Amino acid sequence: MKKLLAMLLVICSTASAEIQPEPIGRIQTLPDPYPPHWIVAVDVAFFHMNDGKLIVLDADSDDPAGRFKGMMNGTFIPVMYMAETRPEIYVLESFRARGHRGERTDVMTIYDKTTLAPIDEVVIPAKRVSAMPTEYYLQLVDDEKLALIYNFTPATTVSVVDLEKREFLGEVPIPGCSLIYPLAGRAFASLCGDGKLLTIQLDRNGKLVSSERTEAFFDADNDPLMEKPAIIDGIAYFPTFLGNVFPVDLSGSAPVIGESWSLVEGVEGGWRPGGIVLAQGDASGRLYVLMHPDGHDGTHKDPGSEVWVFDPQTKQRVDRIELALPAITMGLTNDDDPLLVTTNINLEVDVYNANSGEHLRTIGNFGQETVFLFHSDR
Repeated sequence: MKKLLAMLLVICSTASAEIQPEPIGRIQTLPDPYPPHWIVAVDVAFFHMNDGKLIVLDADSDDPAGRFKGMMNGTFIPVMYMAETRPEIYVLESFRARGHRGERTDVMTIYDKTTLAPIDEVVIPAKRVSAMPTEYYLQLVDDEKLALIYNFTPATTVSVVDLEKREFLGEVPIPGCSLIYPLAGRAFASLCGDGKLLTIQLDRNGKLVSSERTEAFFDADNDPLMEKPAIIDGIAYFPTFLGNVFPVDLSGSAPVIGESWSLVEGVEGGWRPGGIVLAQGDASGRLYVLMHPDGHDGTHKDPGSEVWVFDPQTKQRVDRIELALPAITMGLTNDDDPLLVTTNINLEVDVYNANSGEHLRTIGNFGQETVFLFHSDR
């Protein structure tokens, strides 16, 4: 028995000598800017929303391990914005003191884009909108000096944060209107339920200087706008429920509304826009719209079986991409050879060559559950 124990001790000591301890505490950094075909997939964890994630992926990679570049947490339906002028990512989050109950605290967390580590936060009034994510809940204006955050209680306001001083400045009312569409300088527009746009001008301290409403430019009862436009070269293209599109020039200090045109004129099959994120623009100025056939009242959130591509200058469709699986949301990379990425009905990510329409790969099993929004570096 003693000999057996001695032998076991010798074997264990020999084995432990051969196994070197793993280094710990290593921090690898990501490049800035991200490569053109990296994306950030915003997963709201729809069925347990306190566990949202923002996952950085190489959409060009066929290697399941190599394509996963990192992850940030985002509590309770996170909304993010990736800055252009500094290596920071801003994420809106909400916390409860006792996890699922207790006092609510809303914050804008500031992440380092290269390490994905939180580096600061700004506490904001606990009233930021809690709804499926869109780019237009959080926008930056004034050369990215001010962050604007949409609130819904159901009264609608906008919180203003100074990004240089890292402090909350105040709150601006936008009664009857919703979302944030950035304008030049310290200004933004909001879409109103009566078919108008509200323009808000701020001073350098984030205080209200003026507000003005346009005339009604769409019929909110018979053909309402989809509130999530594609902004291309400063022009927002708002699809409507019936398949029209309204261009609104946001490049100045006040919106300029253009003439509407049809996405579906002369096309049979009852095609209409639909989905969670249904309109995007690419670097060459083309407009992409997620479309489904046999549309009727109530199908404006239905998955799209095709993506239609338009030249907004000629107002003509220039391509028609048939999807491998119907999609509920889509995004585009911001380069001359863009990738089109979609969340399909199996809640996996499909990747297409946007120029050719070729389906390149399906990305799954990267920790995703309900990816409803995509971001690429600007």
